[in-house]
Amino acid sequence: MPLIWLRFALGCYLIGLVYAFVALTRTSDLFSRIALHAATLGMVFHFVSLVETYAADQAAWASVHNAESLLAFLSMTFFMVIYAIYKTTSPGVVVFPIVFFLTFVAAVDEQPVLLTSFVKAKGWLVAHIILIFTGYAALLLSFGASLLYLLQEKRLKSKNPSSLISFLPALEVIDQIGYRSLLLGFPFMTLGLITGSIVAMSAYGHIDFLDPKILLSLLMWAVYMLMVFTRWNSGWRGRRAAFLATFAFVAAIVAWAANYFSTIHRFAA
Repeated sequence: MPLIWLRFALGCYLIGLVYAFVALTRTSDLFSRIALHAATLGMVFHFVSLVETYAADQAAWASVHNAESLLAFLSMTFFMVIYAIYKTTSPGVVVFPIVFFLTFVAAVDEQPVLLTSFVKAKGWLVAHIILIFTGYAALLLSFGASLLYLLQEKRLKSKNPSSLISFLPALEVIDQIGYRSLLLGFPFMTLGLITGSIVAMSAYGHIDFLDPKILLSLLMWAVYMLMVFTRWNSGWRGRRAAFLATFAFVAAIVAWAANYFSTIHRFAA
């Protein structure tokens, strides 16, 4: 049954995916509202799917299938928070396709699970997953805002008012979306790594900093911290901040891929 709800959510997110492509060719307030309502309905179905999944089986927290579903839901939640503040659906051009892809992969078939049978601190594991994925979702919004910033900057410099991306808000608004996403997500990412360390200590009695997953996760966090520091202390904005956010997003993808190579944080069939 959770998979059925998830597929209903996928159908709703499909409308958002279509909006993302249409928005690149024309501006339509009506379609924007339709996509927003569809995404909201999709989140309801998605939430029901997650609740039924995790309530039925605690081991489901370690499934790649459910991890992708949870990340998609949290990313859409962050998007809705941004919309509530700024009243713009423009980040959906980046967020909707990624959310659709994650939900599609999760809704197609079961996938490997993390080797967590040896983990004693199950509560800390759940906290780790929720916190770290919330940080990932915020990083996704920051990355999306960075792409939009670069596109809008290029459009303004070309002085072409008929550009296909004329629906984008002012550069200041896009910059603020990226900045606030960083500030909101960094504490979650930090707490996620701390709880992950607690899980590792409870299972192994030590932390192997040379393990690919741990090493790359720390690198991702360091880039994340550098982004926050440069924005907060050095006043980095605009293009430099956008490129740094893009690099952090790439680091996050590499850290996720390390799950297939790590010895203590590994996905297995």
